[in-house]
Amino acid sequence: MLAEQRYKIILDLLEKNKSVTVTEIREALHASESTVRRDITALHNASKLIKVFGGAVSIENNFSADEPTVAQKADLNREEKQQIGRYAASLIGRDEFVYIDAGTSTGSMLEYIDITGVSFVTNAVAHAQYLAARGAKVYLLGGELKSSTEAIVGNTAVRALQGYHFTKGFFGTNGISRQEGFSTPDADEAIIKETAMGQCRKAYVLADSSKFNNVSSVTFANIEDATILTDQLPVGYENYGQEIV
Repeated sequence: MLAEQRYKIILDLLEKNKSVTVTEIREALHASESTVRRDITALHNASKLIKVFGGAVSIENNFSADEPTVAQKADLNREEKQQIGRYAASLIGRDEFVYIDAGTSTGSMLEYIDITGVSFVTNAVAHAQYLAARGAKVYLLGGELKSSTEAIVGNTAVRALQGYHFTKGFFGTNGISRQEGFSTPDADEAIIKETAMGQCRKAYVLADSSKFNNVSSVTFANIEDATILTDQLPVGYENYGQEIV
């Protein structure tokens, strides 16, 4: 099959599904994985699609591999984050064992939490300090401290998380897409999020409406794996979250 024919098939798949994996393309083309990856790269370089980890997404989705620092994110959509954080905190009851992910969205819930009888685990140094100063019982994961997001990452943190069983978990995300799920720019943070979410009886993602229809470099969960708490649910996401008003 000629390259142009393969390109058309790939783009047709993307027009229909908005995202596609390397495996799906390989099966459609009856081609080798190396050929598929070369085709994806060629189409990406031609601005026909966006190459992501494990496949490609339509250019209709906003893609970003950039990772803002905590300071850069602190003032973004502050009012919406506070509204979402206040509601998220109200979901925590007595005697719960709660995981709180690093990030400014999850940080917005801390001041509203009734810490009575609740134990917390977090990979955020600032979150742990804040909760501990209020008298909460809090466990900080060990591992590598990532300076830009002030999050603990690495194998030590992953192994610790695998031994926990949380009643609830609260997570941040850089992007939300029905096809690509929840995504983040950093593979190390993605593994922490994925592992922690897998240990939660109930998982929530706190995200203001600017995060929807965005795709970042690494998916850490499918959209069905958590309930989205947001200020405004876009059309098409009604079954995946709750709008906080």
